[in-house]
Amino acid sequence: MIKIVFATNNNNKLREAQSILKDLPYQFIGLNEFPNIPEIKETGKTLLENSLIKARTVHEITGFPTVADDTGLEVNSLNGAPGVKSARYAGGNATYEDNLNKLLKDLEGVPFGKRQAQFRTVISFVTDSEEHWVEGIVKGIILNESRGESGFGYDPIFYLPELKKTFAQLSMEEKNKISHRGLALEKFRILLGKYNLT
Repeated sequence: MIKIVFATNNNNKLREAQSILKDLPYQFIGLNEFPNIPEIKETGKTLLENSLIKARTVHEITGFPTVADDTGLEVNSLNGAPGVKSARYAGGNATYEDNLNKLLKDLEGVPFGKRQAQFRTVISFVTDSEEHWVEGIVKGIILNESRGESGFGYDPIFYLPELKKTFAQLSMEEKNKISHRGLALEKFRILLGKYNLT
């Protein structure tokens, strides 16, 4: 089975991708299989730039077709922040909880009706001869307190009005059907279906 590297050390992301892409004739492996790859500096100014930096770097080192994503939470009242800095919003070594708490602090006093936000995922795919990218977006509202035990990152405060739940109140299967990463991976699945990587 052809291996494709999913350029992440985040096991949550890898599991989500493997779940959504499980019926494709490829084996998706994470960076934990390549412990000698150094930390890749995400120096891009956009989600697309960062995903391409990761995909190109890992492909060059491993020789395998590589997919990489970058995801940002973009809050309207914060002019799109945290955006490209979502994973390190509270600093370079910030935990999920640190980032979530900083966001809640930055939104103190902002009424519910003005807390609109969107999660956006950009996925880049790099092979020896081609580069492609796809995008997934889901819109919601930032709550002022956490709800739910599932998911990770900002999931407990990202509220979906149509479902009356946060991402953290959904099962992985439910989340994968509607999430930004799920939508982007679904587009990636269609893209990958056009290729023969043998």
